[in-house]
Amino acid sequence: MRAFVFPGQGSQYSGMAKDFSVYESSEDIFERAKKVLGFDITEIMNGDEETLKLTENAQPSIYITSYIAYLELEKRGILPDVVAGHSLGEYTALAVAGVYDFETGLYLVRKRGEYMSQALEPGKGTMAAVIGLDIEQIEKVVNSIDGVYVANYNSHDQVVISGLKESVEKAMELLKEKGARRIVELMVSSPFHTPFLEYAREKMKEEVEKIEFKKPRWPIVMNSTAKPTEDPVEIKKNIIEQITGPVLWKQSVDTMKEMGVNEFVEVGPKTVLKNLCRKMGVNAKHFTELLSE
Repeated sequence: MRAFVFPGQGSQYSGMAKDFSVYESSEDIFERAKKVLGFDITEIMNGDEETLKLTENAQPSIYITSYIAYLELEKRGILPDVVAGHSLGEYTALAVAGVYDFETGLYLVRKRGEYMSQALEPGKGTMAAVIGLDIEQIEKVVNSIDGVYVANYNSHDQVVISGLKESVEKAMELLKEKGARRIVELMVSSPFHTPFLEYAREKMKEEVEKIEFKKPRWPIVMNSTAKPTEDPVEIKKNIIEQITGPVLWKQSVDTMKEMGVNEFVEVGPKTVLKNLCRKMGVNAKHFTELLSE
């Protein structure tokens, strides 16, 4: 069994539009994106990193390139048995599974980015990846400090914390003392997957309620439950929950393994999920590897 997994924010990089323009479907997708957004995002995708990393720019950029990558695989008859996405990537997973069309997904992703940016003044929040420390120890430290939460359970070896800048910095110091092998502050402009994004959650709930979600072509293992579903009502509920709640990525990969998945394919820019999956001891590839086979 094969899973297609779609990356989240942090996988953006300057020059991504240029790199993905080599694919046949790119011209059509970039044109359709321009109509939805009202401007040519390829200029931002090829521009400076600081502008690109803003949530409202990074999210649509990753969504668009991941969708192009999927179309290349589909064209060659390479399809999944199950899909999942990391945070923002969940929206891409829903688009490729036919829950909504490309344009609807892009509209939602852009709105999600805007609302997330508006939820808290840029610079007030941050996130950090904690590597090489027991999950229980991380949770204990985080629970002892106000204003910081566990945002992503990425693997047995990597957890991301999120919250107010000073709270995250305090947690980073304590986690270093506890023996974390490495702590890396992330290139993000908001404290994702925390209650600080309640404003974004409420606004996105309004947006999602206006849209008809269809039954997906394949089961989708969702961030907030780490369980597969094909129920449009459940999908809507879960896609909203993940804005203020943690991403259960390690648990999602475990679920897919239990379902019989023996090949994970990262579909999108960079190799963040491929690397995480490999750390968990599963067979993982980047979509470019399948295209060159």
